Amino acid sequence: MKIFHLAVILAPPGKNCTVLSSASDLSTFSFYQKGSVSEFMGFFSRTIVERTPQGQRQSVQENTYTAHVYNRGGAEQLAGVLIADQEYPVRPAFSLLTKLLDDFIAKVPQTSFSNPTSINFQEINIYLSKYQDPRQADAIMRVQQELDETKIVLHKTIESVLERGEKINDLVDRSTALSAQSKMFYKTAKKQNSCCVIM
Repeated sequence: MKIFHLAVILAPPGKNCTVLSSASDLSTFSFYQKGSVSEFMGFFSRTIVERTPQGQRQSVQENTYTAHVYNRGGAEQLAGVLIADQEYPVRPAFSLLTKLLDDFIAKVPQTSFSNPTSINFQEINIYLSKYQDPRQADAIMRVQQELDETKIVLHKTIESVLERGEKINDLVDRSTALSAQSKMFYKTAKKQNSCCVIM
Protein backbone atom coordinates (compact mmCIF):
# COMPACT_ATOMS: atom_id res chain seq x y z
CA MET A 1 0.00 0.00 0.00
CA LYS A 2 1.35 3.39 -0.96
CA ILE A 3 0.20 7.01 -0.99
CA PHE A 4 1.79 8.86 -3.91
CA HIS A 5 0.19 12.30 -3.65
CA LEU A 6 -1.74 14.40 -1.16
CA ALA A 7 -3.21 17.84 -1.92
CA VAL A 8 -5.40 20.58 -0.48
CA ILE A 9 -7.22 22.38 -3.29
CA LEU A 10 -9.34 25.53 -3.41
CA ALA A 11 -12.44 24.43 -5.34
CA PRO A 12 -14.94 27.25 -5.94
CA PRO A 13 -18.01 25.87 -7.75
CA GLY A 14 -18.01 26.42 -11.51
CA LYS A 15 -14.46 27.84 -11.53
CA ASN A 16 -10.99 26.45 -12.04
CA CYS A 17 -9.49 25.02 -8.88
CA THR A 18 -6.15 25.99 -7.36
CA VAL A 19 -3.69 23.76 -5.51
CA LEU A 20 -2.94 25.41 -2.15
CA SER A 21 -0.64 22.76 -0.73
CA SER A 22 0.60 19.37 -1.92
CA ALA A 23 3.15 16.67 -1.17
CA SER A 24 4.27 13.67 -3.19
CA ASP A 25 6.24 10.50 -2.53
CA LEU A 26 7.55 9.36 -5.90
CA SER A 27 10.42 7.27 -4.55
CA THR A 28 9.15 4.15 -6.35
CA PHE A 29 9.57 5.84 -9.76
CA SER A 30 12.81 6.27 -11.67
CA PHE A 31 14.50 9.67 -11.92
CA TYR A 32 13.30 10.04 -15.51
CA GLN A 33 9.66 9.26 -14.64
CA LYS A 34 9.28 11.54 -11.61
CA GLY A 35 8.62 14.76 -13.54
CA SER A 36 5.91 13.20 -15.71
CA VAL A 37 4.31 11.37 -12.80
CA SER A 38 4.25 14.57 -10.72
CA GLU A 39 2.52 16.47 -13.55
CA PHE A 40 0.00 13.65 -13.96
CA MET A 41 -0.78 13.64 -10.21
CA GLY A 42 -1.44 17.39 -10.25
CA PHE A 43 -3.61 17.18 -13.37
CA PHE A 44 -5.51 14.15 -12.05
CA SER A 45 -6.13 15.90 -8.71
CA ARG A 46 -7.48 19.11 -10.24
CA THR A 47 -9.61 17.27 -12.79
CA ILE A 48 -11.48 15.09 -10.31
CA VAL A 49 -11.92 17.87 -7.76
CA GLU A 50 -13.63 19.99 -10.44
CA ARG A 51 -15.98 17.07 -11.10
CA THR A 52 -16.83 16.29 -7.47
CA PRO A 53 -19.81 18.26 -6.11
CA GLN A 54 -19.36 20.12 -2.83
CA GLY A 55 -20.08 18.04 0.26
CA GLN A 56 -19.35 14.76 -1.52
CA ARG A 57 -16.65 12.12 -1.51
CA GLN A 58 -15.69 9.83 -4.34
CA SER A 59 -12.97 7.45 -5.44
CA VAL A 60 -11.82 7.37 -9.04
CA GLN A 61 -9.56 4.72 -10.58
CA GLU A 62 -7.10 5.43 -13.36
CA ASN A 63 -4.73 2.64 -14.41
CA THR A 64 -3.09 1.42 -11.19
CA TYR A 65 -3.97 4.55 -9.21
CA THR A 66 -7.01 5.41 -7.13
CA ALA A 67 -7.77 9.03 -6.30
CA HIS A 68 -9.89 9.62 -3.22
CA VAL A 69 -11.51 13.05 -3.20
CA TYR A 70 -13.37 14.87 -0.46
CA ASN A 71 -14.85 18.17 -1.66
CA ARG A 72 -15.69 19.69 1.69
CA GLY A 73 -17.21 22.87 0.25
CA GLY A 74 -18.55 25.25 2.89
CA ALA A 75 -17.24 28.76 3.42
CA GLU A 76 -13.63 27.69 2.75
CA GLN A 77 -14.49 25.82 -0.50
CA LEU A 78 -11.67 23.34 0.08
CA ALA A 79 -11.17 19.83 -1.24
CA GLY A 80 -8.66 17.17 -0.32
CA VAL A 81 -7.17 14.60 -2.71
CA LEU A 82 -5.23 11.45 -1.91
CA ILE A 83 -3.78 9.43 -4.79
CA ALA A 84 -2.67 5.94 -3.83
CA ASP A 85 -2.32 2.47 -5.28
CA GLN A 86 -5.47 0.38 -5.52
CA GLU A 87 -4.64 -1.55 -2.33
CA TYR A 88 -4.95 1.49 -0.03
CA PRO A 89 -8.27 1.10 1.86
CA VAL A 90 -11.09 3.59 1.26
CA ARG A 91 -12.11 4.32 4.86
CA PRO A 92 -8.61 5.33 6.08
CA ALA A 93 -8.17 7.44 2.92
CA PHE A 94 -11.25 9.53 3.69
CA SER A 95 -10.39 9.65 7.39
CA LEU A 96 -6.99 11.09 6.46
CA LEU A 97 -8.54 13.66 4.09
CA THR A 98 -10.92 14.84 6.82
CA LYS A 99 -8.02 15.26 9.29
CA LEU A 100 -5.91 17.02 6.65
CA LEU A 101 -8.63 19.55 5.79
CA ASP A 102 -9.47 20.19 9.47
CA ASP A 103 -5.80 20.85 10.22
CA PHE A 104 -5.37 23.06 7.14
CA ILE A 105 -8.40 25.20 8.08
CA ALA A 106 -7.15 25.53 11.66
CA LYS A 107 -3.62 26.61 10.69
CA VAL A 108 -3.95 28.52 7.41
CA PRO A 109 -5.95 31.77 7.34
CA GLN A 110 -8.57 31.94 4.59
CA THR A 111 -7.23 35.32 3.49
CA SER A 112 -4.05 33.61 2.21
CA PHE A 113 -6.00 31.35 -0.20
CA SER A 114 -5.79 34.06 -2.89
CA ASN A 115 -1.98 33.79 -2.91
CA PRO A 116 -1.09 30.06 -2.79
CA THR A 117 2.66 30.70 -3.00
CA SER A 118 2.53 32.37 0.44
CA ILE A 119 0.97 29.31 2.12
CA ASN A 120 3.37 27.40 4.35
CA PHE A 121 1.68 24.17 5.44
CA GLN A 122 4.53 21.73 6.12
CA GLU A 123 2.17 19.38 8.00
CA ILE A 124 1.08 17.92 4.65
CA ASN A 125 4.49 16.23 4.38
CA ILE A 126 4.00 14.72 7.84
CA TYR A 127 0.57 13.39 6.86
CA LEU A 128 2.01 11.89 3.67
CA SER A 129 4.77 10.12 5.59
CA LYS A 130 2.80 9.04 8.66
CA TYR A 131 -0.26 7.69 6.88
CA GLN A 132 1.59 5.43 4.43
CA ASP A 133 0.40 2.87 6.98
CA PRO A 134 -3.43 3.11 6.80
CA ARG A 135 -3.78 1.88 10.38
CA GLN A 136 -2.49 5.29 11.52
CA ALA A 137 -5.47 6.98 9.86
CA ASP A 138 -8.13 4.55 10.96
CA ALA A 139 -8.68 3.60 14.59
CA ILE A 140 -10.99 0.71 13.62
CA MET A 141 -8.28 -0.89 11.47
CA ARG A 142 -5.78 -0.46 14.32
CA VAL A 143 -8.14 -2.13 16.81
CA GLN A 144 -8.81 -4.97 14.34
CA GLN A 145 -5.08 -5.57 13.92
CA GLU A 146 -4.63 -5.65 17.71
CA LEU A 147 -7.46 -8.21 17.96
CA ASP A 148 -5.89 -10.30 15.18
CA GLU A 149 -2.54 -10.22 17.00
CA THR A 150 -4.28 -11.32 20.22
CA LYS A 151 -5.86 -14.26 18.36
CA ILE A 152 -2.44 -15.28 17.07
CA VAL A 153 -0.95 -15.15 20.58
CA LEU A 154 -3.83 -17.20 22.00
CA HIS A 155 -3.55 -19.73 19.19
CA LYS A 156 0.19 -20.07 19.80
CA THR A 157 -0.44 -20.60 23.53
CA ILE A 158 -2.86 -23.48 22.85
CA GLU A 159 -0.43 -25.00 20.34
CA SER A 160 2.42 -24.83 22.84
CA VAL A 161 0.34 -26.74 25.44
CA LEU A 162 -0.41 -29.47 22.91
CA GLU A 163 3.22 -29.66 21.80
CA ARG A 164 4.31 -30.60 25.31
CA GLY A 165 2.42 -33.85 24.90
CA GLU A 166 -0.62 -32.92 26.93
CA LYS A 167 -4.00 -33.60 25.44
CA ILE A 168 -7.09 -31.57 26.12
CA ASN A 169 -8.98 -34.78 27.02
CA ASP A 170 -6.42 -35.60 29.73
CA LEU A 171 -6.61 -32.07 31.11
CA VAL A 172 -10.41 -32.24 31.28
CA ASP A 173 -10.32 -35.66 33.01
CA ARG A 174 -7.78 -34.49 35.64
CA SER A 175 -9.40 -31.13 36.30
CA THR A 176 -10.86 -30.64 39.75
CA ALA A 177 -12.30 -27.29 38.70
CA LEU A 178 -14.81 -28.90 36.33
CA SER A 179 -17.92 -30.59 37.61
CA ALA A 180 -18.83 -34.08 36.44
CA GLN A 181 -21.61 -32.51 34.38
CA SER A 182 -19.16 -30.16 32.57
CA LYS A 183 -16.79 -33.05 31.86
CA MET A 184 -19.70 -35.07 30.42
CA PHE A 185 -20.80 -32.09 28.29
CA TYR A 186 -17.27 -31.71 26.87
CA LYS A 187 -17.00 -35.41 25.99
CA THR A 188 -20.48 -35.51 24.43
CA ALA A 189 -19.81 -32.41 22.36
CA LYS A 190 -16.48 -33.82 21.19
CA LYS A 191 -18.11 -37.11 20.12
CA GLN A 192 -20.87 -35.31 18.23
CA ASN A 193 -18.37 -33.08 16.42
CA SER A 194 -16.10 -35.99 15.53
CA CYS A 195 -18.89 -37.95 13.86
CA CYS A 196 -19.34 -35.28 11.23
CA VAL A 197 -15.83 -35.16 9.78
CA ILE A 198 -15.87 -35.05 5.97
CA MET A 199 -13.10 -36.87 4.18
